[in-house]
Amino acid sequence: MTFRPFAIAMAMCASVFAFEAAAEGTVGISMPTKSSARWISDGNSMVEQFTAAGYETDLQYAEDDIPNQLAQIENMITKGVDVLVIAAASGIKVIAYDRLIRDSGNVDYYATFDNFKVGVQQATSLVNGLKERFGGSPDDNNAYFF
Repeated sequence: MTFRPFAIAMAMCASVFAFEAAAEGTVGISMPTKSSARWISDGNSMVEQFTAAGYETDLQYAEDDIPNQLAQIENMITKGVDVLVIAAASGIKVIAYDRLIRDSGNVDYYATFDNFKVGVQQATSLVNGLKERFGGSPDDNNAYFF
């Protein structure tokens, strides 16, 4: 089974935009770093999906440098993006992607994994693994009760 939480999060974002605006405008996408294949893949997927929906995109990576990311976001705002994926104000719709931006009244939407389901899947895998490997000797009747 392939777990595709990103696709689910993007579908949620797309449905939000369908109600908020016609398929035009620019989406600023601020990703933390290119040092992880995950962020590169997520950024490219967002560009692909927003472009397919009719939006222009501005994807930038900050290389884990907070002042750099802040400058990139401020530049996107100055250029007049219509939606910003990460964080900002100025009347721009803000989607916190994967990491909730806490203690801010400026976050309109939050797209992430179903963290409860992830926990259930982890626990289920652990229990199944224990059932297969633990319990004692097969010739010990008490082992079946363990």
